[in-house]
Amino acid sequence: MNGLYVLKPWYAARLGGIRARLVAHDVPPSVITAAGVAFAASAGAVLATVRTGVVAALAVAVLLAARLACANLDGGVARESGRATRFGSVTNEVGDRLAELAVLAGCLAVADAALVAGAALAATLPSWVALAGAAAGARRPQSGPFGKTERCVLVVLLALTGWALWLVVLAAGSVITALVRLAVVRREVS
Repeated sequence: MNGLYVLKPWYAARLGGIRARLVAHDVPPSVITAAGVAFAASAGAVLATVRTGVVAALAVAVLLAARLACANLDGGVARESGRATRFGSVTNEVGDRLAELAVLAGCLAVADAALVAGAALAATLPSWVALAGAAAGARRPQSGPFGKTERCVLVVLLALTGWALWLVVLAAGSVITALVRLAVVRREVS
């Protein structure tokens, strides 16, 4: 029950050349994390300013693909360049949450603020459960049917259609994923 997360090794392999160039040019992982947040904020800006339809969806898709690439590259660059630190892990997590919120903030142009706030809160739950489990000594679960990539797909669909109820699907999928991860953590720490 891993959703699109099963594609992560394949995707990481596709980014290998970029990762090698970033390491060769001594690009700090935190810069890559910040770039991911900037791409996400740009996707949010497109959602807020460009009329829903094909143009908005394509722009959001490209920006979110870049955001996901940065989310994959920052840790890989840190490990391959010997710069992986515990604080880098914190920076990575904070960057991921900021990126998610920046994208969803753009949805305020097409959806009710309460709906956007609910989706934003729900979207953070899978990560909070995984981090709490890791803090309790469990392996960090990545399982669940609805992770970061699936949330990005729904935001692209929202940019295409303007249908605000995609945020309900996003929230429900995020809650289900958090519950799946909580069950995994419970089995490990009980």
